[in-house]
Amino acid sequence: MGHAVLSAQTIEQCIIPQHWERYSQEDHEIWSTLFQRQLSALKGYVAQEYLDGLATLGIDEKGIPNFERMNERLRKATGWEVVAVPGLIASRPFFEMLASRRFPAGTFIRSRAQLDYLEEPDIFHDVFGHVPLLTNPAYADYMNEYGRLGLEAIDNKGVKFLARLNWYTIEFGLIRKPEGIRIYGAGIVSSFGEAKYAVGDPSAHHLGFDFERVMRTGYYIDDFQATYFVIDRFEQLFDLLKGVDGPALFGTLREKSTLSPFEILPQDEVLRQGSAEYWREFPKTKEKLK
Repeated sequence: MGHAVLSAQTIEQCIIPQHWERYSQEDHEIWSTLFQRQLSALKGYVAQEYLDGLATLGIDEKGIPNFERMNERLRKATGWEVVAVPGLIASRPFFEMLASRRFPAGTFIRSRAQLDYLEEPDIFHDVFGHVPLLTNPAYADYMNEYGRLGLEAIDNKGVKFLARLNWYTIEFGLIRKPEGIRIYGAGIVSSFGEAKYAVGDPSAHHLGFDFERVMRTGYYIDDFQATYFVIDRFEQLFDLLKGVDGPALFGTLREKSTLSPFEILPQDEVLRQGSAEYWREFPKTKEKLK
């Protein structure tokens, strides 16, 4: 999931037909390959709510989902629907879609040469990664509220802070369960390498989720995460955003410095302190911090 620079695009200008009938046999086979190997990589690491969502929506290894059929189940579950878009879209229609319970998803699928990494989100990332959790009422409400706050962010110089919240929850979030830390973020769910790294590798920090800390913490887009923030339940996310005064929040955040994802602060709740062995091999520059 992503958005580009601000522009005058409207929702109607962004939505396109999926044209499911145009996918080739090769396209469906690539989906099947990605689905099977990713589900194997997620075994023992992903939140049960995500797996429940796959089952509810009928998303499986048989081929690329038909949005029309999938939406019948999704609307019944939480009132959301998936709409096809040509790729990354502008911030305002992106947030407007979320605020109206419409999730924008790209329609193209990567090639076999791009199985491990793709710079721009494709249909596998958007649908396999993001959509299953939209069947969970608490998470669906959080995404809806995130869209509302995003529209306030555009008008109050706060998009950067919402991008960080997106990064550390929607894309790379972890959740604490009785059986252990589990994945729910779509960026991890759809990544073959990071699915095992985020939970199973000791390199990265696991910190208890703190709303302000997350919105002040920068990130790098071209590597595994140095820090993952762990929520206790999906209701926690919605409760944090419900009724938030966007202009006041963004004004406060603009007065504070950006925090590094490599450091542990005295006030952090440390669930796992990373070994840092991996990160010593990848020197970072502050200029690349988002």
